[in-house]
Amino acid sequence: MKRTLGAVPTVNSRGSPTKRKWERFQEMATRSAVRERPTLEEIGRKAGMSRSTVSRVINGGVNVSPATRKRVEDVVAQTGYRPHLVARSLVSNRTGVIGLVIPSELDTLFSDPYFGRLMLGLSDSVNRMDMTLALFLFDHGSKENLIRSRVVNPGLVDGVIVTATRTGLPLMGDLQDSGIPAVVVGRLIDENVMSSVDVDNEGGARRAALHLARLGRERIGFIGAPADTSAGIDRYRGFLEGLEEAGLSLEGRFQEGTWTQESGRIAMERLLADRPDAVFASSDRMAVGAQHALRDAGLHCPDDVAIIGFDGLIPPDQTVPELTTVSQPVFQVGMRAAELLKAVIDGTVRVPERIVYPTELVVRRSCGASRSEAS
Repeated sequence: MKRTLGAVPTVNSRGSPTKRKWERFQEMATRSAVRERPTLEEIGRKAGMSRSTVSRVINGGVNVSPATRKRVEDVVAQTGYRPHLVARSLVSNRTGVIGLVIPSELDTLFSDPYFGRLMLGLSDSVNRMDMTLALFLFDHGSKENLIRSRVVNPGLVDGVIVTATRTGLPLMGDLQDSGIPAVVVGRLIDENVMSSVDVDNEGGARRAALHLARLGRERIGFIGAPADTSAGIDRYRGFLEGLEEAGLSLEGRFQEGTWTQESGRIAMERLLADRPDAVFASSDRMAVGAQHALRDAGLHCPDDVAIIGFDGLIPPDQTVPELTTVSQPVFQVGMRAAELLKAVIDGTVRVPERIVYPTELVVRRSCGASRSEAS
C-alpha cells in the first residue's frame, strides 16, 4: 500500500488505535512546547513582580523603576523568554518592524558599497532596539507604485527610512499623507516636513575643489552624480563654490555620471577632450572609472590628471594610485537614522530634526599631494 510520509490511516469514523495514539502524541508534544515557553506569570513569580509589571517592562512601558526593570530583565535573560510578537503587536498596536526603502535598481544595491555599509549601521541599531528591518526596493519602473502601496499600508511597519532620495519622489508625499513615521537619509527639498540624517556633501565637495586649486591645478573638471538626487545637487553646488572661492571656473568641463564605475570611465573619456589637469568625481566608484580611462588613454594619475573621489568606502589598496577621497561616516548615518526613527515612533521627537555629519578629505597619491599638504 502506498503511503505518504506523515499520513495516518483510518479504519472507521471513531478512529483507529493508531490514530488515537497519534492524536495523544500530538497533544503531549503541544503541551510540552507550551511548557517550554515561560509565561509572564512565571517571569513575575521568579522576579517577585506582578504580571502587569512584567508586561510593562517587556513592552517598554513607563513608570517602572530602574531596579524593577533590571530585576525583570535578569529573569528574562535567565529563562530565555521571548515575547510573542503577534500578541505584543496586538497589545501595543505596533509591529516591531522598520521599513528601509531604497529607490534604486537591484544591481546598484549589491555593487555599491555605500548601501552595504548603510545597512550595517541600520541593522546595528535595529538589533539593539529588538526590532526587525524590512527592505523595500524599486527603480524608476512600474514596481514603484506597488512598493509605495505596501510601504504606506497601515499595520505593516511602524516607520520607514528612505534613502538615495530622488527629487520629486512620489513616495515622500504618500508618507506625509499617511502619517507613518519616517526619516530620510539625505536631504529633502522641504526640510521642515520630515526628519533627516545626512552628511555635509556641499562642504566636502567645496574642500575638494579648494584642495586641487591649492595644488596648482587650474583646469579642473567635474564628474557629477545624477542631477535628480540631493547628494548630486549638493556636491555640484559645493564644488562650484570651491572653484569660485579659488578664483577658478568650470568652463564646461562637466559630465554627469550614474554613481557607477563604468559611467565614470565614460565621463572621463569625454572630459579628456577639454584637457583637464584635475577631476573631482562625485563618488569613489566613478573616480575609479576615471582612473581606468586615463590609463586607457596613455595618461598618468596624478602627473597628467589629478583625481579626487567621494565616499571613502573603497580600500586604498584597490585603486591605482591610491585614491584621495572625501570620506563620509555611512555606518554612523545608518545607526543614527534608525535611532531617530525610533524616537519619532515613540513620540519623543515631534518636530522634524535634521542631523548632518561632517565629511573629511583623506589625502592619498591620486591628487598628487602628501597628507601634510591637506587643509
